[in-house]
Amino acid sequence: MPKILSIFGTRPEAIKMAPVIKELEKRRNDLTSIVCVTAQHREMLDQVLSTFKIRPDYDLDIMESGQDPLQITCAVLTGLRSVLQETRPDLVLVHGDTTTTMAAALASFYFRTQVGHVEAGLRTKNKFAPYPEEMNRRVAGAIADLHFAPTPGARQNLIEEAVDPKTIYVTGNTVVDALFAALAIIEEDPGIRDRFSEQFSYLNPEKKLILVTGHRRENFGEGFENICRALAEVAAIHPEVQILYPVHLNPNVCRPVRKTLGNMEGANIFLIDPVEYLPFVYLMNRSYMIVTDSGGIQEEAPSLGKPVLVMRDVTERPEGVQAGIVKVIGTKVREICSSISRLISDAAFYKQMTSSRNPYGDGKAAQRIVDIIHEIFKI
Repeated sequence: MPKILSIFGTRPEAIKMAPVIKELEKRRNDLTSIVCVTAQHREMLDQVLSTFKIRPDYDLDIMESGQDPLQITCAVLTGLRSVLQETRPDLVLVHGDTTTTMAAALASFYFRTQVGHVEAGLRTKNKFAPYPEEMNRRVAGAIADLHFAPTPGARQNLIEEAVDPKTIYVTGNTVVDALFAALAIIEEDPGIRDRFSEQFSYLNPEKKLILVTGHRRENFGEGFENICRALAEVAAIHPEVQILYPVHLNPNVCRPVRKTLGNMEGANIFLIDPVEYLPFVYLMNRSYMIVTDSGGIQEEAPSLGKPVLVMRDVTERPEGVQAGIVKVIGTKVREICSSISRLISDAAFYKQMTSSRNPYGDGKAAQRIVDIIHEIFKI
């Protein structure tokens, strides 16, 4: 039977690869599924593994405090040597644009192993935005033998880079699969809903909830300082809303956030530690809008009918912008404030941003990917 090795290391990768791994597990009579995590993120990765009941076969456990992309790359390349030697997979699956993804694709190339790239073809065409993700995905794309593109636009990006169209498959994005699975878990278990309601009991159901996330390296420094000043201004201008910010653990994020917003907690700003995936889905579903620099949230929120303001200068996910449910606003204080205020005050604009269909998939991407693998290996 063909051996499929899935390699990932961060929370977003784990969320998006979980549906693929669960689908591979269903086909265990036809193939062997092997899971290796690098633990580029440790605690946040483990939370997702627990939620989706995934037990890795290999754990490189590379995370170190303050690690940079060069350290991550070296650790992944070194750690994967023994994994690839021992498993000798027929196909390695990597996901998206992390440093783990780039290094795992490169290590697989050195072992002359086929690589399948899940969420392939996303591009900003600016190698420093997002940094280092844009170049990570380009390197993975140059190495990959199979490209599982989430949208026709991603497919076109690959074709423009001279990738053989016969190796590109438009599947939808697996993050939608994961979101639907999480929503089902929450919906079907009243105990979970009650627990989350208690966990976030400090939120006022009468006030509009603005959910904020941020972690991108290109926003370190001035970017996060601007973001925090803008959020402070929004909180002062709009006492009728509440801002909930699960603050990323990276010191380059949490230091400026705590410094600028820490003394405003308890009024209508709430700073909390990162939450696990299920309660985060609960919060997204409860929110009025989401303000973020994340990539995955741009794909999840449309399925929930939530408008997204993206605090970046460019996005590799233009489909949401084209559909009108995502707006790229950068990291200037004035633009962040005015964009949030407009969604709070302009009902017609809010309705316009929440009326589009999700362009990122129907929740069946993982099934399509594994079906394609079946066909390729003639299982």
